[in-house]
Amino acid sequence: MPGPVARRPIVPVDFDRPSIARVFDALLGGQDNYEADRVVLRQILELAPDAQVMAKEVRHWLVRTVRYLTDRERVEQFLDLGSGFPTGDNTHQVAQRYNPEARVVYVDHDPVVLAHGRAQLAANDFAHMAGNDLTEPAELLEELASTHRLDFDRPIGLILCAIIHHIADIDEARKIVRAYVDALAPGSFVVVLHQHNPADGSEAADVATSLEKRFTGTGLDTFFRTREEIESLFEGLDLVDPGLTYPHLWWPDGPRFTPLSPVNFTSLGGVARKP
Repeated sequence: MPGPVARRPIVPVDFDRPSIARVFDALLGGQDNYEADRVVLRQILELAPDAQVMAKEVRHWLVRTVRYLTDRERVEQFLDLGSGFPTGDNTHQVAQRYNPEARVVYVDHDPVVLAHGRAQLAANDFAHMAGNDLTEPAELLEELASTHRLDFDRPIGLILCAIIHHIADIDEARKIVRAYVDALAPGSFVVVLHQHNPADGSEAADVATSLEKRFTGTGLDTFFRTREEIESLFEGLDLVDPGLTYPHLWWPDGPRFTPLSPVNFTSLGGVARKP
């Protein structure tokens, strides 16, 4: 069996400072969040009342993409960057439903995520958490190679779900994604969900603009980008049908029974294969 993932010291939790991972947990109705995170939740809901519904749509999209990669493409290992809490039908649960020995490494440096995640995964020999900063790919990749948790000579599913849009500079975001893609074996897949501003005068564009403006400079900065900018993250990869699209349109499980709202059109997601 592989050796243990290197453990970085967990920094003390600042309960008065919101966290991206914990705010998303609050959006999903989870319990691993604090009042500072719930204050942000209330601010989001003022601007986008259906944001909690959209957070669940994002989770459902992630389930479908991981299911597709595991069941249809026979991917046996996943690297989930900026993962948040590994609960509620997250990557390892979906992948191991189809392959009980599917390997999953989550990466998140939020101290609450690390503490809770490691406790939740303690009995799972094939799912682990690393406390690295995903914006330092060389360091993380070197650590993963030394611990042999993932075999980079074989296909890997790289997951970047609702995380790259927190990187301010699009060129830096491309550079970071490219560093990970370059380390992947041919036949690997890249899964990206990113906040989107259609910039077309629609209600969705207004919501995207309002949310980006509200959280600029707060440490929870989120950058809503154009379709072209998001597509550029897949450079050199082959997008899987139906391409880069709204999460609810990426191979839905059946007919839709709930109405769409503007927030449904403020994210784009896609899955692409490395040739």
